[in-house]
Amino acid sequence: MDETCPSRQDGIERARQLFCQEFGEPPAGGRLLRVHAPGRSEIAGNHTDHEGGHVIAGALDVAVYALARPNGTGVVRLASDGYPAIEVSLATLDPREDEKNTTAALVRGMASRMAADGRVPAGFDLAMTSTIPVGGGLSSSAAVEAALGRAMEALWEGRGYDALEMARMSQFAENAYFGKPCGLMDQASVCLGGLAFIDFAVADQPVAKHLEFDFEDHGYALCLVDVGSSHADLTDAYAAMPQEMQAVASAFGKSRLCEVDEAEFDLRVPELRRDLGDRAVLRAIHYWHENALVDKRWGALNAPDIDAFLRCTRTSGASSAMFLQNVSCGGESQPAMVALGLAERVLDGRGATRIHGGGFGGTIQCFVPLDLAEEFSARMDAWLGAGSCRRYRISNRGAYAEWE
Repeated sequence: MDETCPSRQDGIERARQLFCQEFGEPPAGGRLLRVHAPGRSEIAGNHTDHEGGHVIAGALDVAVYALARPNGTGVVRLASDGYPAIEVSLATLDPREDEKNTTAALVRGMASRMAADGRVPAGFDLAMTSTIPVGGGLSSSAAVEAALGRAMEALWEGRGYDALEMARMSQFAENAYFGKPCGLMDQASVCLGGLAFIDFAVADQPVAKHLEFDFEDHGYALCLVDVGSSHADLTDAYAAMPQEMQAVASAFGKSRLCEVDEAEFDLRVPELRRDLGDRAVLRAIHYWHENALVDKRWGALNAPDIDAFLRCTRTSGASSAMFLQNVSCGGESQPAMVALGLAERVLDGRGATRIHGGGFGGTIQCFVPLDLAEEFSARMDAWLGAGSCRRYRISNRGAYAEWE
């Protein structure tokens, strides 16, 4: 994505208008800190990161845009476009139960990690706007964390952080303060930028590789379809996936499935079904199946062989539905499954579809032939609501902050 593209300039200008509205015009000669953090799409690796597996993730051409400056107090004042302004006192940085699932928790969590690394937190004003659809599975929370982290890194004296270290700090804020037990993929992709293969075998030291790749150069549009159901009430359902996978690992004296020998798993399936239940066993099966598919898709992208990539993507989607079971919670309401079914009707065997990200609600991911992209968007919007289907491109730059 071109850093001078109109959408980026629009985002910065919206943030500037909000800043002046909430905090006043900057003094003559006063500089503002410009902050950018992209959304992300999980290209491959559905719930493999928290088990020490592999993923392919792509930063997208939607982002959090922010402007910030010190305010000389001990309070962070944050204005977010479309939401009430908040204030977070930095006098104490301990987690607060009443801040769970709020932006205030992310501010306090990121400040806590910065303080633990020797920085001295000080108040600042920050105005933030976003083009990332909220609740759409594009990691808006990870982008906010990374934006806050890059702002604090620039505003408070201390050492710089590489992309993966910033990602770990962001994950800590989401786990310990926001209250969502996420893996590291979202934050890593947001901080790295571009299309990245990430290996999480060493939990606190993931290894990343980059590839310059544009799906449209190979005949396909990357479309994400909002299924019309948010993630707000699904924290327990999300948490159950790593919990059940890790319960299987624990049966072997391990903490993550990447440490378990598959042959040993095969020998103990009857015992695992009895002790942990069928769903835990199925989710472990998904992990190994999906992890192998990530490697095949990375090889296909590097070849490049878009047809092989699409074949593996279709197989991945089936694994998530049948084994991981994160497409539907059952019952009459099955928005993601309906969206997948409708997308398949339009594609009619071409391209590929799969559940995207955490699952259950949010979005589905579709690789749509370019000659079908306009019709595909129109029909999905007609079924699911205007604006439900959106076409994305990979953005090459991860989260950053720079002085104007």
